[in-house]
Amino acid sequence: MDFKDYQQQALLTSSQPDSKEKAIAIWCMGLAGETGEAIDYLKKVVAHGHQLDKNKIALELGDILWYLAVLAEELDLDLEAIATKNIEKLKARYPQGFSSENSINRINTNSRN
Repeated sequence: MDFKDYQQQALLTSSQPDSKEKAIAIWCMGLAGETGEAIDYLKKVVAHGHQLDKNKIALELGDILWYLAVLAEELDLDLEAIATKNIEKLKARYPQGFSSENSINRINTNSRN
């Protein structure tokens, strides 16, 4: 499945809020909530000594992806195009690949990104 297919499939399971503004708010709140659930779970792994359950985190990441997909659709954005542009940005930022040294030098020369 590619991002275009996923975005279309995600829409089949989304509700239809009665306004664009309400939909954007709901999808953003859902995204924040699901991200919080993933963070809370990882906190238990890191801080409380729980064993990492990859299936559990995969389910949380799937919920996050779902909210991203429906939010992108509500904003008339293509999730696949978003992903492509993000990789292009990162390649331009780190053409040789990420390194701590490049990141530090980038921060020192460009404080906005």
